[in-house]
Amino acid sequence: MPRAWTREQMRELDRRAIEDYGLPGVVLMENAGRGAAEVALEMLDDPCARRVVLLCGRGNNGGDGFVIARHLHNAGVGVRLVSAFDRNRADPRGDAGIHLRVVERMGLSLLDAEDDAGCARAAALMKEADLIVDALLGTGLSGDVRDPCLSLIRLINAADRPVLAVDIPSGLDANTGVVLRAAVRATRTATFAGPKVGFTLNEGPAHTGLVTVVDIGMPRELLDEA
Repeated sequence: MPRAWTREQMRELDRRAIEDYGLPGVVLMENAGRGAAEVALEMLDDPCARRVVLLCGRGNNGGDGFVIARHLHNAGVGVRLVSAFDRNRADPRGDAGIHLRVVERMGLSLLDAEDDAGCARAAALMKEADLIVDALLGTGLSGDVRDPCLSLIRLINAADRPVLAVDIPSGLDANTGVVLRAAVRATRTATFAGPKVGFTLNEGPAHTGLVTVVDIGMPRELLDEA
């Protein structure tokens, strides 16, 4: 059984990989997204004939989603991206912003769902999807989920489609397994470096589905030291 990590431990692993080992965060994000895309492809029986809707937040979890979208598109999958923010006013910065710029330049379909009208359009897309990818909120979440992510999480669950959660189901506390007002009920979770402690606690097992650990290239020495 792989070791389970808390949010604080994962934050420290990321920091040390970047600062102590010189592994750029954008590379870790690329590895995470590519590995999660492979899990998504396993969930599609005929990728080139399938439609995937990816919901992306403004943080690093959303950045992983942008990477997944690029790899799925390159594999011939029809992808639609939904951002839980207005890209004209609140573009993500740093690594997530880099990967957002890439999918924008590729011309991938992008819908901003920061308001009720956008959420309604996202709901219509999800009802027609063969797979929904949840990349809204990551392990750093510790307070109650707020809109628009709250509405989008509820719409994901209402769509009744297969769902792949990226690293952790959005809205689930990584340390306690408690639902922070609302949480995605995933069919499968592609989690990075190792499962999170909350996956086996409280409401965690009801939300994670099948958990697959994705290797994102963390130095082995770092994982052994932690």
